[in-house]
Amino acid sequence: MAEQASGTETPSYKSREEVPERYRWDLSDLFESDEAFATALDKARSLVDEYAGWRDRALGSGEGLLAYLRFDDDATLSLQRLGNYAGRRADEDTRKSRYQDLNARVTTLMAQVSAAGSWFEPGVQAIDGATLEGWYRDVPGLDLYRLAIDRVRALAPHTLAPEQEALLAQAGVLMEQPGLAFTMLNDADLTFADATDAGGEGHAVTHGSFVPLETLPDRVLRESAYHSVYGAYRSVRNTCASLLASQMRHLAFFSHARHYASSLEASLTPTEVPVEVYGNLIDSVHRNLEPLHRYMALRGRVLGLDQMRYWDVYVPIVKVPERHFTFEEACDLMLRALAPLGEKYLSVVRRALSERWIDVYETPGKMSGAYSADGHGMRPLILLNFQGTLEDVFTLVHEMGHSMQTWLSNEAQPPRYAEYPMFVAEVASTTNECLLIHYLLDHAQDDAERAYLVNRFCEMFRTTLYRQTMFAEFERDANAACDAGEGVSADALCERYRALNDLYYGDAIASDDEIAHEWARIPHFYYDYYVYVYATSFAAAAALSDRMLREGEPAVRDYLGFLAGGCSKTPIELLRGAGVDMADGSAVDAALATFSTLVDELDRML
Repeated sequence: MAEQASGTETPSYKSREEVPERYRWDLSDLFESDEAFATALDKARSLVDEYAGWRDRALGSGEGLLAYLRFDDDATLSLQRLGNYAGRRADEDTRKSRYQDLNARVTTLMAQVSAAGSWFEPGVQAIDGATLEGWYRDVPGLDLYRLAIDRVRALAPHTLAPEQEALLAQAGVLMEQPGLAFTMLNDADLTFADATDAGGEGHAVTHGSFVPLETLPDRVLRESAYHSVYGAYRSVRNTCASLLASQMRHLAFFSHARHYASSLEASLTPTEVPVEVYGNLIDSVHRNLEPLHRYMALRGRVLGLDQMRYWDVYVPIVKVPERHFTFEEACDLMLRALAPLGEKYLSVVRRALSERWIDVYETPGKMSGAYSADGHGMRPLILLNFQGTLEDVFTLVHEMGHSMQTWLSNEAQPPRYAEYPMFVAEVASTTNECLLIHYLLDHAQDDAERAYLVNRFCEMFRTTLYRQTMFAEFERDANAACDAGEGVSADALCERYRALNDLYYGDAIASDDEIAHEWARIPHFYYDYYVYVYATSFAAAAALSDRMLREGEPAVRDYLGFLAGGCSKTPIELLRGAGVDMADGSAVDAALATFSTLVDELDRML
């Protein structure tokens, strides 16, 4: 990279207590102690009776409706705070049963509250439209909730009678169980054998170290790490298949109960995203698989391989040493890369760093991966498992994008409209990644470094737009098979997943039985059709970052307005306001045209 490596290794900690405080998130903004949390949890149990008690008071007048909605806002914030604290404590060490139990108690309470308030949606849908208009006119403050009420009323065809809604709400806690069980298996129980390098030396394989090991030049080590991870998932394939089948059957049950044509429609309709957008994404990627096939063939040629294997997918094909970053260096690079977003944005990022929004390092039992957790009226919190690679810098920038969207939305919107819709949830994070890669390309010192970064940009397209679309296609088709009563056994899932890998990567990579088990390690399949937004968001982010770098302040103003928009408009409208239209597949086609150009440039340079 442009700066010289510091030579400092990422610290390794045997316990959470060894990690210096500045690298651990500060949860005191939520609760000062476990005791304070327990007191608040006990108090919150009264919400079940309070929600039930509003049933006869909320829908008889405009004043009653407004009072209930304000009560619901406050109660929701209280539950979010409880859930955030319990969830973060549970993720610090998934082996500690105390916090897993507390997290389960909050989840159960939320389901009970949801059941107690399940009368509201069918009740609002039953109110005469003229009566509602009169209430909006006569009750100051009620009009603030018009959009939220309109959204509830739009779902009337999929809303059941109050007693049935209460039953579904009580069953809602069951929806959490497949994902929770997978998390326990994946993060608390599953371990990987050490990998062995060409010299016979062992290397620890963890969720956090696996991909970094796959980027190393030692092919023997890469293959050994690959077999370590996928061999472990192969050994629990039937358990993973049972958990994923349970998830899919839950989705099918709830979608049928609400009279949706499919679980996909049930997931997208409440988010105001047309189902066609999902299909358009997959169709656009299928139209543009040829550049990916060219890219993978190029990788094989440059690596000097007669046949690529899946343990060759992540290794850089440009021989420029990748810098090791300390966390402080990563933060400094982030601030410079995000400078085009302006001082208001950067000032909050600096607060995040100084006020300990981030839990930085991997420790035994810690939740794998990375995320940004949020809630209205509280600081966002970021979980990392920082290893010091450039990939970790991108992860930091990515999660900070989530946190900044949360912060700006909370600042600009009332609680009812602060939570941004799922469809735009990955745009801010991926835009930050695009700004970082553009910054690195602009500051490349020579052609070799530029080639390295162009390769990195190609990898962003491969891993985000192509790979996440492949996940989305697998999720859609596996759910459809489950819904149709077809097989969702481990063999059936492996066969489906392997066929998709063959389709997306083509002949450049030799297929094998172990990659067929990759579905078993993807936690997002328990998130209810979430993965597709990574791909659509990348297409949007590519357009938005290009526009801001090209046009400057007017484009930045539109983009910050989008970040502050929460759910005050439909997601398609929010993105149009920022300057990109995601209603059809054209944005995806345009993004993949850029990828094709990058592949051509990389081919020329190499």
